[in-house]
Amino acid sequence: MQGEFRGLVAAARERIAEAYGRRLHSAYLYGSLPRGTARPGRSDLDLLLALHREPTGEDRDTAEVLARGLDEDFPVIDGVGILLYGRDTLLSEPERHDLGWFLACLCTPLLGADLAEHLPRYRPDSLLARETNGDLAVLLPKWRARVRAAATPEEYRKLCRGLSRHLVRTGFTLVMPRWGGWTSDLVESAEIFGQYYPARAAQMRAAAAAALDPVDDPAVVRAYVEDLGPWLADEYTARLGTKTPRPEGAERT
Repeated sequence: MQGEFRGLVAAARERIAEAYGRRLHSAYLYGSLPRGTARPGRSDLDLLLALHREPTGEDRDTAEVLARGLDEDFPVIDGVGILLYGRDTLLSEPERHDLGWFLACLCTPLLGADLAEHLPRYRPDSLLARETNGDLAVLLPKWRARVRAAATPEEYRKLCRGLSRHLVRTGFTLVMPRWGGWTSDLVESAEIFGQYYPARAAQMRAAAAAALDPVDDPAVVRAYVEDLGPWLADEYTARLGTKTPRPEGAERT
């Protein structure tokens, strides 16, 4: 991890422990910071928190306050995202090839006992691809509603960053079983995708660039939900099938 972010990570560790106390099982970093590719003032801080029980509304409010405080106090980052789950959910059978894989393979322990010790070794196969990103068709209507509701440049930037990341990762996992490996680098993901879908390569490269430098152009996010997203959802379903449905209210956006 680059030296510029060490103070931020130390503060995050301290504030998480103080905010959740005994409710916290473990905390993890993911994204560009633990990969060592974060850019001061441009990258965000991504955290996953595992609680001993399922999170309540109060727990989620605490996460919002925690994220806002870190973002305001450390100009070295541009935004903070916190995923909050109960330990049992993260280790559950339905999440074995989704949240479980995400924690075991993409997260770096920050606090507490690492739940990855209870999870299997994963392979870049069609099962993993389907269960991680095989729900794009379900997400698209929600994305369209968020795009319609957006009004400010900041809202469009936030949508651009989130949707770009998701589409690039979905594009990569679509070809992951054929490529036979894994990468969490968005630029590399787009390049690998382009080897299999050259007609869509330029769009995916542009999405990877927007994920790193989000823009506030409404046309960009509209194109995601009207063109690239629907095509990708159809191709994913045709090649890999759809993700196993989760209980109502459990879907992630």
